[in-house]
Amino acid sequence: MIPESFDYQRAGSVREALTLLKQHGENAKVLAGGHSLIPTMKLRLANPGTLIDIGGISELKYINDKGDYLAIGAGTTHWMVETSSLVQQKAPALSQAAGQIGDVQVRNRGTIGGVLAHSDPQADYPGVVLALNATIVAEGSGGERTIEAVDYFTGLWETALGENEILTEVRIPVDSANANSCYLKFPQPASRYPYVGCAVAMDNSGGNCSEVRVGFSGVAESAFRDSGVEDAIRGQALKDETIAAASAKAAEGRTVLSDYFVSEEYRRAMAQVYAKRALAQLS
Repeated sequence: MIPESFDYQRAGSVREALTLLKQHGENAKVLAGGHSLIPTMKLRLANPGTLIDIGGISELKYINDKGDYLAIGAGTTHWMVETSSLVQQKAPALSQAAGQIGDVQVRNRGTIGGVLAHSDPQADYPGVVLALNATIVAEGSGGERTIEAVDYFTGLWETALGENEILTEVRIPVDSANANSCYLKFPQPASRYPYVGCAVAMDNSGGNCSEVRVGFSGVAESAFRDSGVEDAIRGQALKDETIAAASAKAAEGRTVLSDYFVSEEYRRAMAQVYAKRALAQLS
């Protein structure tokens, strides 16, 4: 299908993008890589009057080690995340997720900020940034503010971003759990979106699970931290039986998605399977 007509503005800086966003108001949408927004426009599920393109803003494309955390610019592409030695060493789950997104063309164009701003329930990154205990940085007319990942995803395609704010950075803590992390998913064969995506970050020094964070994508209407799995395995010896018992609690108490391809029952069962595989991989 063809989208409705719209005006196009290309911003040269974050400041210019914010000015344009304020100028055009609620009728404007921010465009990064375009892999989420353009299809929804073609289906006329989104009909912005103005597109503000931030894809060419170089100040948003970086991966920097800040000591306590990795700072990843919102315009950083999936390919940059996938191939970064810093990310591979300090947050391997994020690198693994990036490498499983779409195909080569998508990974060279799509951006981490675009995915997180769109907040598709079946995108890869949301569950990963939850497991990695990330912080989202947003900038608006009132300045910069930070949002903890656990507070960022508020519902189906909804986030805590303000109306005239732009997501500018993702901060990943540098800690032992994030350095020992992984991401596994049950993908839709064509789109590669996860029916179930499970990210785990674990501190397993001494053979026991002293700290763990589990994030799911694709399972519910928005990504979530699974406290049931976390509470069941935290402090336990990492044995087959404790891992099995903890993974059996995956998505417990959650309303699980159901669609033409995967039923609620099967998706819930696969959440348990992939939680078990991820926990076992890190143990």
